[in-house]
Amino acid sequence: MSTVRDTENVVRQPAEWMQPVDDRILEIFREHGNLTPAAVEEFGGPSSSHASRRCKKLARHGLLEQIVTGLYTITDDGEAYLDEELDASELEPLEDTE
Repeated sequence: MSTVRDTENVVRQPAEWMQPVDDRILEIFREHGNLTPAAVEEFGGPSSSHASRRCKKLARHGLLEQIVTGLYTITDDGEAYLDEELDASELEPLEDTE
């Protein structure tokens, strides 16, 4: 069985607060590991300023985790969302993550 996923036919369950670019950001984290918003931009994501805002939002809902200021990693929930095993609309905002 191939371990490469066909991302063209993936049907994920995003939440209302999510933007289409959030999937790409999460995919970049899964592929490259711990990153800053500037690194997300370097790997083909949105501008670092937009990535920074989205990373904060994704961390607030538990799909990313802020390791230290400006450095994030994907969480198990983030992986589960990408694998279509988690409906992001069921996530509640976490306590203050900033």
